[in-house]
Amino acid sequence: MKTTSKVAVIGLGNIGKTLAHNFVKGNRPVIVASHKVEDAKALVQELGPLATATETGEAIKNADIIILSVWFNTIKELFGQYGSELRGKIIIDPSNPIAPDEKGGFKKIIGEKESAGQLNAAIVPQGAKLVKAFGTLGAGSLASAAFQTPEKSVLFYAADDATVDNTVEQLIQDSGFDAVKVGGLDQSIRIEVFGDLHEFGALGKTVNATEAKAKI
Repeated sequence: MKTTSKVAVIGLGNIGKTLAHNFVKGNRPVIVASHKVEDAKALVQELGPLATATETGEAIKNADIIILSVWFNTIKELFGQYGSELRGKIIIDPSNPIAPDEKGGFKKIIGEKESAGQLNAAIVPQGAKLVKAFGTLGAGSLASAAFQTPEKSVLFYAADDATVDNTVEQLIQDSGFDAVKVGGLDQSIRIEVFGDLHEFGALGKTVNATEAKAKI
């Protein structure tokens, strides 16, 4: 019998809400949390019995996999606030280090050659394992391309610790996508905004597994 790790989505913006919906559609139980507990409870009313709402600290305590679906700068704050609770957890970072520019678009808020994945890996709480995933598509595609047939679309991920690969790939599959690993966290920049494997970068679209593997 398959043992399913408990997953929590922290942060209920467009990406977080979409991920929660996709997990439920894939029959994967999910804990949802926000700095406003009432927002989490409202989302659970939409999602049904596979979803549970709680506050952030409780969600981290009760889950094995923590998806930090928050702004890049907020992740550092959460690491500082919940460092001890995050030990032993798989932390998934979907963040893109961007902010609106003055031209109606977006700009990076870190160095051109820096990645959110590597910067967060440098400050990840001791004993936790960081994975870069669920940030390679915008919320619209994350919703519309999930569970696509006959061939699933791909979500790329990066991780230094290969012991988490099976768990992360199962999670991505349960959310309606095929999982393709690009390598370690030193490859994170490729799967963040403006990267060559991001929807809002050189890739420019969703791809299936065959197309994805040809580009790695």
